Parts: sequence; C-alpha cells; structure tokens
Amino acid sequence: MADDSGLSVNGPDSLGGALLYIVIGIAIISYGGYDYVQQTEAVRDSVEVDATITELSIETDSGTSASPGANYEPVVEFEYTYNGTGYTGTKIYPADIEQSYDTRSEAESAIEQYEQGTQTIAYVPPDQPGDAFLKNKTSNAPIIALVLGGLFTLVATISAVRKI
Repeated sequence: MADDSGLSVNGPDSLGGALLYIVIGIAIISYGGYDYVQQTEAVRDSVEVDATITELSIETDSGTSASPGANYEPVVEFEYTYNGTGYTGTKIYPADIEQSYDTRSEAESAIEQYEQGTQTIAYVPPDQPGDAFLKNKTSNAPIIALVLGGLFTLVATISAVRKI
C-alpha cells in the first residue's frame, strides 16, 4: 500500500535498500545503547559543584512536513568551576541525546526549579569535567532511541526476508 508521498508501507523496494535500513537501525540502537551506558556512568561517578545559571529559555522546533507539530526544548546555560578551571555547561541531563517535549509547559517544567542568576548544584563527571549537567538522573531519550532503532531494524529485517 502506497500513499501520495511515494513511500511504501511495506518497507524498502529492494533487498539492498532493506539491508541499508537494517544498518541504519543497528546504528541507532548502538548510539542509544552507548548514550544510556554513558549517562548511567556519569550519574554514578559525578561530583557536585556550585554553578550559576546564566541563561534559561525554551526553543521551539516547528517540525517538518514529514513530522508536523512543534517540539519544545528547554535551554539552560550555567557556569561552574572544577579543580580550579572554569567551564560553561548546557546539559540538564547527562545524556548526549537532548530531551524534547510535545508541549511548552512540559519543557518549562523541566527547568522551572532554576532561575537565571541564581546558584544551584551541577554534577561533573571527573573524567570529563567540561560535560557537567544539572539533574543527577538518567533521561529516557536513549531508551527511546533504542526502541525506535529496534522497530526500524525489525521492519527492515522483515522487508529483507520478504525480498529473498
């Protein structure tokens, strides 16, 4: 079954295309897995430092024609010192995959406890002191990447088997 966009609901049209999709799906799974492990270690090993919030805002991404609807991303910037060196951080969570939200109010709630110009606690991974974050807990963004990559790979695998 096809729609006006020319995309097939049954997956790629060729075995080569299906194999390419499988590789892409595995890459997404790998990155999600890596990011999950990385943020788990960062939460476990981090040390607390004093930080000053220097910027707070919400960025709006209006989406694309393929993925309509707005996404909202909380933006935070903070300054901190670790072992005598000054740094600027921008992460709320330790994950490299940034968390976005479907509504502005959800994004605002992620940073509502912070106020520009105030002191807070940041968490610094000692092996990566320039990579501090504000919330010492894992985000679900890497899990979402794992699930989406898994579904992508599953569909591509089924499509590849059908092409054989």
